[in-house]
Amino acid sequence: MITSFQDLFYSRPPWSTVLIWYLRAMALLLMGGGVIYWARIIGIVEWRGMWFWEMPIAIQGAVVFFAVLDLVAAIGLWLTVSWGTVMWIFRCLCQIVMHTAFSDLYGRRPYEIAFYLLTILIFAGLTYLMRRENRTAAA
Repeated sequence: MITSFQDLFYSRPPWSTVLIWYLRAMALLLMGGGVIYWARIIGIVEWRGMWFWEMPIAIQGAVVFFAVLDLVAAIGLWLTVSWGTVMWIFRCLCQIVMHTAFSDLYGRRPYEIAFYLLTILIFAGLTYLMRRENRTAAA
């Protein structure tokens, strides 16, 4: 019976399973984001009161870029293959660069940047815990 946080911590599944759950949760978020980007492209959803064909070219390019990248990264994350993780981190870094270095064009979004950095840190932490657990199990 789980009566404390420590009991919960030690009765949890292996870190590799927790990492897979985390990657699949990120895949679901990316899948939702990709569908929203495609809804903007085909004219179902407006963005800040503008349809896709009314957006500046730079915004249109970003929407198409992330519409494709989100779905590709989501598939890779769901399958838990290494290229999916690379595509996801690349996507996060692209968003961070867009909203910092090119904030005059794409807008400044500090909460979004913090979210991306937090998700990457959680991934790094889970990967570290999984590898540490695997090393101690092998020894």
